[in-house]
Amino acid sequence: MDGKNGEQRASCISCGVYNCDSGDKTFPPFCLTNEENRPIIEETIRIYETDEQTGRVARASAEVEGEHYCQATRVEEILYFAEKIGAKKIGIATCVGLIEESKLFAKILRAKGFQPFGVACKVGGVDKNVIGIPDEKKVDRGGYEPICNPVAQAKLLNKEGTDLNVIVGLCVGHDSLFIKYSDALVTTLVTKDRVLGHNPVAALYTLGSYYKKILR
Repeated sequence: MDGKNGEQRASCISCGVYNCDSGDKTFPPFCLTNEENRPIIEETIRIYETDEQTGRVARASAEVEGEHYCQATRVEEILYFAEKIGAKKIGIATCVGLIEESKLFAKILRAKGFQPFGVACKVGGVDKNVIGIPDEKKVDRGGYEPICNPVAQAKLLNKEGTDLNVIVGLCVGHDSLFIKYSDALVTTLVTKDRVLGHNPVAALYTLGSYYKKILR
């Protein structure tokens, strides 16, 4: 983030010490774990202590990490987390392109005693023209092409009364809107990346080789 005068401010992505993680070094001068930010850190501790849901979710997340670190898959971690927070009905906000994967996830949820309920992104069948997207901005120009409707996905899952919602491959931005309108907590199973087989971090791992073209 730029400073008030436009200069680049150092932050956690400038750090090579990571004393916040290890606790055996010295914080660098620009560290966000400093006296200036101490009121914010202390406020968050109070939130964990006094807000029932926040504290419960924070503890459940930490317990899943501690009990299954480097042993459980993301699917398994979601199951463990859902169990710890007492979630029974699990909403699945899925991309239609990943509907088969969502069906497999739902099968696992049922096998573990959960109640899955899925809503696909194209629900409602609203053409993109309706929200002001011209034909030349469609993937397939000149014909019917429905919008992804994350707001409807969220509202339908809200109506269903889900305890936890899981994103399966929603588009960039659509996932943001889904999270904004979801009443239930949201976690992600799949992050969409059509080019990299839904493994977006591969672009970072190959930044020094194949994908360095993005820096040009």
